[in-house]
Amino acid sequence: MLSRNSFNNTCLVVPFNQTWRYHGIARFFAFESVFILFLLNFRVWFNDPFSAVHISSWLLLIFSIYPVTAGFLLLKSVGKPDSNFENTSVLVKSGIYGYIRHPLYLSVFLLGTGIMLKDTGPLQLVLGTINMVAVIITALIEEKEMITKFGESYREYMKVTKMFIPFLF
Repeated sequence: MLSRNSFNNTCLVVPFNQTWRYHGIARFFAFESVFILFLLNFRVWFNDPFSAVHISSWLLLIFSIYPVTAGFLLLKSVGKPDSNFENTSVLVKSGIYGYIRHPLYLSVFLLGTGIMLKDTGPLQLVLGTINMVAVIITALIEEKEMITKFGESYREYMKVTKMFIPFLF
């Protein structure tokens, strides 16, 4: 029979080779807002497909594919990940990472905004805002983690790249 003390000790063990990463909570809200937006808007996905709003929506959805694909492939090939693709041992500064620091989060934002534009009701606008804020918070938290991991080289990298939009933001 397990005592209270042994239960606490066994459930709270974290292996030495893993580090705590705190951006997951904000990222959860970003992904969940996209999921809920999809559930709210999938019925109107093809209504009035040639309206300006729907064309803008489709463009954002299509553009969301490139940053996630390019970013993922570079993290896998250049980043030399330890366990999962985002836990890299090398700071990736080539390809899309030469322009922006968070292409994967840019994709989540573009995807959420594209889905939101399919039907821009009040709830969708709130969820779109949650998506945007959650993505920015996630990136800011992750940047602190990357400074801790890569030190001064990440700070220098931050000076020559933008967070999400090349040359702007």
